[in-house]
Amino acid sequence: MDVKHLQQEIRELAREKKAIILAHNYQPPEIQEVADLVADSLELSLKASQTEAEVVVFCGVRFMAETAAIVCPDKLVVFPRLEAGCEMADMISVEDVEALKARYPRAPVVTYVNSYAEIKAVSDICCTSANSVNVVKSLEADEIIFLPDMNLARYTQRFFKDKKIHYHDGFCPFHDVLTVEDVNQAKEAHPEAVFMAHPECRPEVIDLADAVRSTSGMLRFAKESPAREFIVGTEVGLLYPLKKQNPDKEFYPASEKMLCKAMKLISLEDLKRSLETLSPVVTVPEDIRRKAYQAVARMLEIPRN
Repeated sequence: MDVKHLQQEIRELAREKKAIILAHNYQPPEIQEVADLVADSLELSLKASQTEAEVVVFCGVRFMAETAAIVCPDKLVVFPRLEAGCEMADMISVEDVEALKARYPRAPVVTYVNSYAEIKAVSDICCTSANSVNVVKSLEADEIIFLPDMNLARYTQRFFKDKKIHYHDGFCPFHDVLTVEDVNQAKEAHPEAVFMAHPECRPEVIDLADAVRSTSGMLRFAKESPAREFIVGTEVGLLYPLKKQNPDKEFYPASEKMLCKAMKLISLEDLKRSLETLSPVVTVPEDIRRKAYQAVARMLEIPRN
């Protein structure tokens, strides 16, 4: 079956099942094309909480589907490939969080939304790469525990002289892999290009950036900037929506190494099968869901940059 025909069947199934298909910006192009919304994790969380659809089908990684289940307990949350996890989310446990709380008892816990439900449940508030600075700014405490991403924590710390951010040593492998040498090589190859870096990149890479933005922030920046060429310092999947939205501009990956295999696991066949069977279903135990919801809900009240 050709791609267009398969996508048409998926759209028909979504209407029949009263489902909304949400896809992250890093998903393969054929998945992005069939989704109702393509966005970053915060926008997808918002959409999941506001949609009137009876079924939410998430094309991304597992913590995103869990977040939908947290904010939409009355909806069926379907996730086509349960094994599509997040290496960074796997780097922290509840025991790690409790150890940090014991070490810094006065510090509220800010947890990157790229984490599993049980970690959100032992946190005070969540954040994304788009609103981490505003989330920390909203807290009166002068000490903050930030997890699990040390690079996002160190980026956020740049904006505060009166707050100390203690962080867990987790990281996103496909952002952390980008080096100064990679960026300099890309700049030499494209000397007129503007370099956009994701906040999950290493500090020394951030120092070379012309703009530091989340995925949605990069999309906005590229559209609004007068520049015609861009080096993109995030997962290579973002180049597709960037080019789609800006056909008259050129986009180059900062490094081809910035590839998240988990984000490429879901196929159109997987998506069709999930809509046909309304499975696999992602659920969160109610005691964990209630606690995690408080942290997510507080995040959704915070504006982003």
